[in-house]
Amino acid sequence: MSSKSEIRSPIFETVKVRLRQLSAIVEGDVRKLRHDPYELFTRMIQPAIWLLIFGQAMAKTKGISTGGLPYLDFMAPGILAQSILFISIFYGVALIWERDMGILQKILVSPAPRYILVVGRAIAGGLRGISQIFMIYLLSWFLGIDVRWNIFAFIGVVATVLLGGAVFSTFSLVIASMIKKRERFMGIGQVMTMPLFFASNALYPIETLPGWLQTLSIMNPLTYQVNALRSFMITNQASVLDLCMDFAVGIFTLAVLVGIASKLYPKIIY
Repeated sequence: MSSKSEIRSPIFETVKVRLRQLSAIVEGDVRKLRHDPYELFTRMIQPAIWLLIFGQAMAKTKGISTGGLPYLDFMAPGILAQSILFISIFYGVALIWERDMGILQKILVSPAPRYILVVGRAIAGGLRGISQIFMIYLLSWFLGIDVRWNIFAFIGVVATVLLGGAVFSTFSLVIASMIKKRERFMGIGQVMTMPLFFASNALYPIETLPGWLQTLSIMNPLTYQVNALRSFMITNQASVLDLCMDFAVGIFTLAVLVGIASKLYPKIIY
């Protein structure tokens, strides 16, 4: 019995150390938001414009098939996914700023493995999107969108947003590790957001797209995030298998990106 505890003890100690390191990375990033929350508030303006102006205009347009849903109801989950994408895709600029300030060099000499640094930032990136949920729900109530006011559905929305934010924040870290100038990074970020957003089902059903764009949409992780959000927020029509597929795509994409970012992360200081 004692031999088993002796074998298991180092494993548990390692796990505890890794969790402490992970929480320190997450806490450090979240603390930045507490001191400077204005970025999140300004990001809330964008979904409001999309729903209040673009959504209202498109709702009056006939010929858009949304499976029997009012267009604003169909669009609201897509705009939430878009907000998470736009917040997360520029997350890597903080990495470049930390390098220029000399902060990153101090973090990289810490005993924490590279994957812990990346996963910690991925979690922090996901947490940044939580505020957008409340903004979208508030706008939905104001516009009369038939949102499912259900605690389990809301938990599903939060889980989807956290996963989506983690995926695109890690993608942003990969870009930042290769593009080391802030100005160039901002340009690349702008270029990447539009194809990801428009080649998804955020604004229109996949079935209405041309064949080549349908293929891109199926390969786009944002599509699966929108699917899950639409089911949790509005329709409740997706099967358990569909939702498992949506989360599996997100988790697989995140795992691949974490592996790539862990390899590239130290190279940003060179």
